[in-house]
Amino acid sequence: MKTLLRLLVALTTLLPAAAAELPRVFLAGDSTMADKPLDLPERGWGMALGPLLREGVTVRNHAMNGRSTKSFLDEGRWAKLTAELRPGDFVVIQFAHNDEKREDPKRFTDPATSFRDNLRRFVRETRARGAVPLLATPVCRRKFAAGGRLLDTHGDYPAAVRAVATEEQVPLLDLERATAAWLQREGDVPSRRFFMWLAPGEHPRIPEGRRDDTHFVAAGAEAVAALAAAAIREQNLPLAPWLRP
Repeated sequence: MKTLLRLLVALTTLLPAAAAELPRVFLAGDSTMADKPLDLPERGWGMALGPLLREGVTVRNHAMNGRSTKSFLDEGRWAKLTAELRPGDFVVIQFAHNDEKREDPKRFTDPATSFRDNLRRFVRETRARGAVPLLATPVCRRKFAAGGRLLDTHGDYPAAVRAVATEEQVPLLDLERATAAWLQREGDVPSRRFFMWLAPGEHPRIPEGRRDDTHFVAAGAEAVAALAAAAIREQNLPLAPWLRP
């Protein structure tokens, strides 16, 4: 009995240490990734990532609606994220949707200069904390030409992310290409079911309805999270062992 008690005490002592060794997955990005109110149908893909990770691995979603790399830094959101990091954590970084807004000096960044500089800063400061950065190209908007071909809306930004990933030797989740292939397979009208396309009266909080080709409903968020997980697994990235089988 004494031996059993000593064993139980030892296990109890070890459990908090074991839990502390589990990595956390931090997310830095915009509205396509962010947490949303549960009483609305909109979902960021970061909300769907947790169920794809092994038990005990948590997601810390710092992504926020409307943010660019510039405003994420200027508002202190990046500093808050890095202050929480510990060695072995992961940081998935996905921006561009709002960096593209030339008309807004508080958010716009140049894909050839300041956008890349901000991504480099994110990567280097993540590594300085002993955590592992992963860069992600922006998810596609649902914009089709009359003939059914998906149109590019991100210009030079995805290429800028790829260039920084190569330069800094950072794992890349090419969600722009993955979501483009996915939406092209689905087609124009069928792909609406993944986005905030709501008929008038369909949801009590949005009685007028909505046609939003940027933001996801649950099915879209889950599809994108699955694409991210597939990219992690296919490349055998350091986060891969922490995915559910």
